[in-house]
Order: sequence, then structure tokens, then C-alpha cells
Amino acid sequence: MSIDFSPEGLTDDLVAAGHIIPVGVQGIFGRGPVFEDVLRRFDDYVSRVAANDGAVKMSFPPCLDRKVLERSEYLDSFPQLAGTIFSFTGNEAQHKELIENVHEGRPWTHLQTMTAVCLTPAACYPVYPSFTGTVPAEGRLVDMQNWVFRNEPSPEPTRMQSFRVREFVRVGTPDMVVAWRDIWLQRGLDILKSLGLPAHSDVASDPFFGRGGRMLAANQREQQLKFEVLVPVISEAKPTAVCSFNYHQDHFGKLFEIYQQNGELAHTACLGFGLERIVMALFKTHGMQPENWPQATRDLLWS
Repeated sequence: MSIDFSPEGLTDDLVAAGHIIPVGVQGIFGRGPVFEDVLRRFDDYVSRVAANDGAVKMSFPPCLDRKVLERSEYLDSFPQLAGTIFSFTGNEAQHKELIENVHEGRPWTHLQTMTAVCLTPAACYPVYPSFTGTVPAEGRLVDMQNWVFRNEPSPEPTRMQSFRVREFVRVGTPDMVVAWRDIWLQRGLDILKSLGLPAHSDVASDPFFGRGGRMLAANQREQQLKFEVLVPVISEAKPTAVCSFNYHQDHFGKLFEIYQQNGELAHTACLGFGLERIVMALFKTHGMQPENWPQATRDLLWS
């Protein structure tokens, strides 16, 4: 029997167990102590698997230089998802107007100005400017955990506006990057299956905007540039992507002037584990109380 599509049911269960804390906006919620503990333990498990890869650990804030967003061409493909940061830069008279408008329920955003930063739309974006130039012969590999923002409010708890991604980014020759992607596609499956999750992989596409976006998505699928690892969190018919793999070819190499040793443009790929989604998948599959989870799952996370 397939799992009924019931985002409200999963939300109710997570809230009742204290795992998520509603704050009044769809796609935004707090995380309880058990939720955070499971998330940290899964993240540590990924670290153990990746320990011998030689990745350089980096950390970035949840906001990004707006010029990097513009240069990345994200707005060409996903304008509906981007979040730009505005702030007040006016004088005292305008401040008074702003306060009056806020208190009286009138529009006030026209009194704000776009800042030099935006919310990070993809966990890998902050790192590409650091690759500019010629990479070593062995390429580069970076490991991050970043907060990501997507403007897509939804009652479905797995579709968040703000969430964390454990991200690996590989840069180098095409063969090097594709081989790394294929290794981690199998690793991702192995990690999730070892925790008792009914995971499988499939070719996928990004949510490109507009009519032209449908052509880009079809091309992405045809060239198998994106794979996802899926788990039935809310529905077996429409399983949830909890892990994704993107091969960018030389897209970011061209935009950020990243080169191989032979002078050709470098290729890049990224792998992202959606940490909150994986925690929700574990709760959905094994129950809301981790102490009752299968021993094999507990051994891997509480080792």
C-alpha cells in the first residue's frame, strides 16, 4: 500500500513530538533538540565516510555577495527562488514615515534599498570565486555545511524556505569530476540505505523558470547532468529528493575563470545532502522516537 500524500499529517507528527516548532510562516520553523541531535549525528556519519577524501573544510555565512549571484546566472534560470536583502538607508523624515506605515498596516518596503548581499540560493555558490585561476593538477575538493534560502513557501514540511545542506564541490578535469560524481552517487545511496531508508536514485532536473526553462530541464535530463537520491517521506508515488548531484560541465569554470593545468576551462560538480529532509525521512520511516529505531540505524548514528 502506498503512503498517502499528507504533508499536514507529517507536520502534525513532527510538531507533536517537539521536533519542529511552527513560527507562523510556511517553510520556516524551529528545530527541537532531538531533531538537531539526529541532524548532527547524520552529518558526522557523512564526515566519517568522507574522512579519507582530502577535502578542504570551509564555512560560509547564509548570505552571499550579490555580484556573485548576478555573475552565476542564477537569476537567468531561477528568479522565482532568489531572496535579495533590502535595508533602510533613509533620513529621519523617512524613518518617521516608515514607523507610521508599519504601525498603521500600510506598505513600507518602498522605503528600503537593495543591499550588496543576498541570501545564499545554493550551498555551493559561495566557493566558486575562490577557485578563480588555475587549479592544481589533482583538482580541488571542498566540504561545507551551508544554510540555503529558496522562496517557495509550502505546507509540505520537506519543502522549506530555509534549510541546511552538507555540500561537497569538486573541480578539475571532466574525467576527474565525473568519476568523483559517480563514486559519491553510490556512496550516497549506501549511506541512506545503511540507515534503513528505502532510497533509490534517478535522473532529475532543476526547476528552471518559464517556457525556456522547460527546454533547459529537458536538456539537463537528456545529458544526465543531475541525479537525485529519493526517499518516500510523504508519498511513495512522489518520493522526496534528499540528496542531489549536479555536473555543471564548464559552466562555473567559464563564469568564474577557473582553469585546468592545460589552460582549458575546469569542470565542476557538487553533491548536496539535504540535512533536514534526511532527518524527516528517518522520523517518517522509523518513527518519531529515535530510541525505538532499528539497532543497526542507531549503531551507525550513535557510534
